[in-house]
Amino acid sequence: MTIGIFLGALVALMVLGMPIAFALILTGVVLMVHLDFFDAQLVAQNMLAGADVYPLLAVPCFILAGELMNAGGISKRIINLAVSMVGHIRGGLGYVAIAATLLLGAFSGSALADTAAVATLLIPMMRDHGYPVPRSAGLIAAGGVIAPIVPPSMPFIIFGVTTNTSISNLFIAGIMPALMRALGLVIVWSLLARNMEVKLQPKSSWAERKHALVDALWALVLPVIIVGGLKGGVFTPTEAAAVAAVYALFVSLFIYREVKFDQIIPLLMNAARTTSTVMFLCAAAFVASYMVTLADLPAQVTDFLGPLIDHPRWLVAAVMVLLLAVGTVMDLTPTILVMGPVLMPLMIKAGVDPTYFGVMFILVGTLGLIHPPVCTVLNVVCGVARISLESATRGVWPFLLVETLLVFLFVAFPQCITVPMAWFR
Repeated sequence: MTIGIFLGALVALMVLGMPIAFALILTGVVLMVHLDFFDAQLVAQNMLAGADVYPLLAVPCFILAGELMNAGGISKRIINLAVSMVGHIRGGLGYVAIAATLLLGAFSGSALADTAAVATLLIPMMRDHGYPVPRSAGLIAAGGVIAPIVPPSMPFIIFGVTTNTSISNLFIAGIMPALMRALGLVIVWSLLARNMEVKLQPKSSWAERKHALVDALWALVLPVIIVGGLKGGVFTPTEAAAVAAVYALFVSLFIYREVKFDQIIPLLMNAARTTSTVMFLCAAAFVASYMVTLADLPAQVTDFLGPLIDHPRWLVAAVMVLLLAVGTVMDLTPTILVMGPVLMPLMIKAGVDPTYFGVMFILVGTLGLIHPPVCTVLNVVCGVARISLESATRGVWPFLLVETLLVFLFVAFPQCITVPMAWFR
């Protein structure tokens, strides 16, 4: 009964077009009324508690790092390096897109920021060289959802805070799935590129490649600093975010010199706007999360999925299918905030590694970013490429398929995540 009220209220408010943050607050209020202890002060206190969480300080820092990365020429240099290395082979610009999204994911951890940067730089180039634009847009969108599983990752930070899971462990565990997702895209693109009649990029000389590498060296150092610092215990994920922002500011101002001092205030304002959206969503979700715990919804979900408790892999598979369905109607951050606290106790009871489940949760959640109707990342690429969502959907489906198959590969063989995770630790 309580589960029906919770889901019914949330879905009804979303269908009415209410912003998800307000829908979460009102859903919490509905549960309060149902349990007969409504208190407006309790709503305010929980919103304040939801935003007043130390690890969430990483969010504005990583958002600022992403803004500086795009404005300061870091994205451009990463792409130029990839073009000099593989741009001359058949389908080379597609491989450039995959490499660029993988590398840029290690700067901001934001699918939208990285996808927008890569699409803005590469879509016109791919169009000029005869690449089919819908397929190119689909590839860049599919590559863009690598960012949320590459450290540093904002979804991992939000998931860790919401479910009390180690953020450092999530960062480390995301490395191998990110590489495997990129490899899957490379394989699919190589098969598709065989039938493309495109103009090849001129092959760069070794001198040009060396110049591109030297030019991008400052950009390439940042992922090494972040991953090395986390693995070596030099700083926490929150401190890593501050390091990333300061480093990106330093490189943009004094090394590449593409950001001027009078541009810093607008960049800070852009980062503040994005941060306010994310933080308000986290604050609103804490109201719903508090009521979910108080109403004992995790226990009711456990009872519903009880027959699978003794079969962890089947349980994970069933939850992945559930999250795939949720991801078609809800964006990634709300999915984490709503479903994470409900499902994590069930996974712990079944003996599933919380870090492994966290990685799987984000892997599945990112698929909704490129699958209609929500598909926020795909919509960004459509805007940049000036094509319809229908065309982009036709272009993205081979890549969406291989990323979905990878999820169920990880369900069948969790060692693909857990063994490298133990090694990286």
